[in-house]
Amino acid sequence: MELIWHRRSGKDETVLHGTAVKAFERPANYWHMLPLATQARKAIWDAVNPRTGKRRIDEAFPPELRSNTRDQEMMIRFINGSTWQVLGSDNFQSAIGSTPAGIVYSEWAQSNPSARGYLRPILTENEGWQVYITTPRGKNHAYQTYRQATKDPAQFAQLLTVRDTGMLSEDQLAHELAEYIATYGESMGTALFEQEYLCSFDAAIIGAYYGAEFRDIDKQGRITDVPHDPAWPVHVAMDIGFDDDTAIWWFQVVGGEIRIIDYYASSGKTIDHYCSQLLGVEVQIEIIKDNLHVDKGRSITGLEHRQAYRYGSINLPHDARAKTLAAKGKSVEEQFAAVFGWGKIQIVPSLSIEDGIQAVRKVLARAYIDHKCEDGMDAAREYQREWDDDRKMFKDRPLHNWTSHAADGLRYLAIAWQLDKLPREQEPILGPTDRNFNQMIQLVKQRRTRSDY
Repeated sequence: MELIWHRRSGKDETVLHGTAVKAFERPANYWHMLPLATQARKAIWDAVNPRTGKRRIDEAFPPELRSNTRDQEMMIRFINGSTWQVLGSDNFQSAIGSTPAGIVYSEWAQSNPSARGYLRPILTENEGWQVYITTPRGKNHAYQTYRQATKDPAQFAQLLTVRDTGMLSEDQLAHELAEYIATYGESMGTALFEQEYLCSFDAAIIGAYYGAEFRDIDKQGRITDVPHDPAWPVHVAMDIGFDDDTAIWWFQVVGGEIRIIDYYASSGKTIDHYCSQLLGVEVQIEIIKDNLHVDKGRSITGLEHRQAYRYGSINLPHDARAKTLAAKGKSVEEQFAAVFGWGKIQIVPSLSIEDGIQAVRKVLARAYIDHKCEDGMDAAREYQREWDDDRKMFKDRPLHNWTSHAADGLRYLAIAWQLDKLPREQEPILGPTDRNFNQMIQLVKQRRTRSDY
């Protein structure tokens, strides 16, 4: 079910009361997820209904229905054994194990879409349900799930503007629009008003870095089927995290074209896992006598399309050299080199974020992007400047949210391409006489930054 309802239409109150009914129809675990865990307490757990003066959760879940309430965990256990908990889509892994039978995604357009992909199999196994409630934020993942729901007779989708509900008169709407414009300026204020009250998917994403580039991409149809060309090497660029997401982009440079052919993101995994994603076989990296040993096991189902990739370069962020970021007592750079060889490992220079953003704009102006990359591109569409509500202006830095890691990985891709040092061929280097001058310089740099195996 997806409800695209306008601001102040009572979306959360409606689904909270609906969840209370479901919790007593079927004893199970139920979640209410907001984009960020930090928002969950303020927007739901501690929120007060201004019309009644009561807490939202006390109205939906009266104390008589509860056996206990855990304030720190923002969890309620009901007298029939069901539980209800407030979470953030940015830390949904922290509650894995409680196997929910129902999930509400509040402000779905601003949430991490990876949560849905990760949790859907659990709901399917439990014969559970999920509800998405939101106002639009451009044609991102919320727009896609809404369109999908409208085409599926087994799903329910509803879009209600303020004119559909009649909650505000035309005079009140005119006043609201004037207030938005006075606060945010005409362009931004009008866009926000159209999103919040008229549920417009066409309104610009406020503060988006790549809005103009994606308008051209959509107009020219450059998100399409982009097959891998085995005649050219495949390059990889990634942003690496352990607690945070790791985002990986696969791309080829063919003539003057940049072909972005694949994307993957996950969190809480080891370097072994990400090397396995690149190779399509299970990889295990072990330390044996202070050296790294690599075992390659069976093929991974679903990754066979990557087994044929002929890698030209593996582009890592500059902090991949730090020992403190590494598992097994070795740096991330050393672990990747143990699998792919030092000749393919490149560290992306640490340029300013603004320089990197300019590089991404150049890439997006000429890139062809495969449909497999749409999750990453949704993040890039949403990547935006942080808003300073006190000063009523954008800050000179990006908003850090679920989009950041995919956008950072795309930035590393763009920097690697712009430096024009991507290897065009993948020839084995057998000895010193087989190296050209640039390769010898690169070898000297690598020796300075690693311990010999």
